[in-house]
Amino acid sequence: MHVELGKYNQLEVVKEVDFGLYLDGGDDGEILLPTRYVPEGCRPGDMLNVFIYLDNEERLIATTLEPLVQVGEFACLEVAWVNEYGTFLDWGLMKDLFVPFREQKMKMLKGHRYVIHAHVDEDSYRIMASAKVERYLSKDMPPYEAGQEVDVMAWQRTDLGYKVIVDNRYSGLLYRNEIFQPLEPGMRLRAYVRQVRPDGKIDLSLQQDGGRKVKDFSTELLEYIKNHDGYIPLHDKSDAEEIYETFGVSKKTFKKGVGDLYKRRLIVLQEDGIRLA
Repeated sequence: MHVELGKYNQLEVVKEVDFGLYLDGGDDGEILLPTRYVPEGCRPGDMLNVFIYLDNEERLIATTLEPLVQVGEFACLEVAWVNEYGTFLDWGLMKDLFVPFREQKMKMLKGHRYVIHAHVDEDSYRIMASAKVERYLSKDMPPYEAGQEVDVMAWQRTDLGYKVIVDNRYSGLLYRNEIFQPLEPGMRLRAYVRQVRPDGKIDLSLQQDGGRKVKDFSTELLEYIKNHDGYIPLHDKSDAEEIYETFGVSKKTFKKGVGDLYKRRLIVLQEDGIRLA
């Protein structure tokens, strides 16, 4: 058995020493869990879920602290310090995460945050990070269908909208006219697949599309109007941001919901708003 560097491992406690516990690392030998990370009442024979990384002497070490990123994942981390070899990111552990200069798109600055991918460097067997995120995104065809709900992490602003990383694996895009809230790199959100393009890129929306959303929303809209004395000062010329702030839906969904209620003769459209029929 080999431990997985830069990830969580379930390891057995084999012995207790003055400065901590030794865990069974299989082929990698015994791995120290320093005293400050030892859970209360832990004894030899117990199984522990620990994160494995390298200490300053490049030895395997265990911790029960939770890092902000594991090997194979993307995250947005802050630069703690810079030296002549590269940049060091705060990832929530005692030893900072190293980004060599060759893995930076632009010079990383102390106190700034950057989206990175964590990996084990094949040559040095060290955990490193890279800001050259594109290199680590999957080239496989994404297995999604239109309307499917996914987890996304905001990555970078573009002319078209906002690039995101989908399910920690694929590249996706939120179009500018579909975004009704401020986005920052590293923000994690739920999104809905609009389509997977032939080149494997994923078009996304922060709002659920389709009939179900409109039906759900028209019910919500009707209730909202009833609860506001039968009138709201919003209409199809209202600002998209104002609609989103009030209902959390796009202007397109709002207009479809209004159309649905109007067709069912439940509302009357006025110049300055909508009234219950």
